[in-house]
Amino acid sequence: MAFKVIALATLLAVTLARPQNTPAYGYGATTPASGPAKYDFNYAVNDPPSGNDFGHQEARDGPNTQGSYYVLLPDGRLQRVTYTVNGDSGYVAEVTYEGEAQYPSTPRPYTPAPKYA
Repeated sequence: MAFKVIALATLLAVTLARPQNTPAYGYGATTPASGPAKYDFNYAVNDPPSGNDFGHQEARDGPNTQGSYYVLLPDGRLQRVTYTVNGDSGYVAEVTYEGEAQYPSTPRPYTPAPKYA
């Protein structure tokens, strides 16, 4: 008899613990946050002591995106990539290089990065 009472109490507890308001998953109406994307951004870094010189700019209006980015390469050239994306056409890029590659007459010796405790 005790087993039946424990089993009934367990079933009652499980039934009462079941969530009543389960969320409905799906897609709702378009909200301003989920509408067509529209943005414009850019950034640039130019730090001569470290040799870092790079940047990026991009603008998007709905399915159309255009932008460019550049980086100063170790050989002294500036690599620039200009790109567009128009709808489903895919990523179309044009890569150009500015300057002439310069190589040192003697390679620089390897210097390991400092270790901090």
